[in-house]
Amino acid sequence: ASVAQAMLLVNTPYRYGGNTPEGGFDCSGLVQYVFGQVAAGGARLPRSTAQWAAVTVPVDEGALQRGDLVFFNTGGALFSHMGIYVGGGQFVHAPSSTGRVRIDRLNAGYFAARFETARTYFD
Repeated sequence: ASVAQAMLLVNTPYRYGGNTPEGGFDCSGLVQYVFGQVAAGGARLPRSTAQWAAVTVPVDEGALQRGDLVFFNTGGALFSHMGIYVGGGQFVHAPSSTGRVRIDRLNAGYFAARFETARTYFD
């Protein structure tokens, strides 16, 4: 369900601090919104990339499942960017560079060089 929700948000504008489809998203705001749509009972979800990293469990990159989270070091710091794995080696994220939520490949160029870890929110 989280993957389908994330795919519907492709092309939503990027906005620093944003966490709604109407107001736009930053990377962790996108993840918070998507997981909030599928979370039971309005559970309080993390907001920052570091908070997401703290409540998730590492998974081997070769064992990634749809809905797992992928983290990148894009700002010279651990967990400076994140996205949602959607399968087929691709992830949905809200990069500031293009100004829109988009799909990218994990093994391509900029993000491949900055890939840090994959983690799961699910047991």
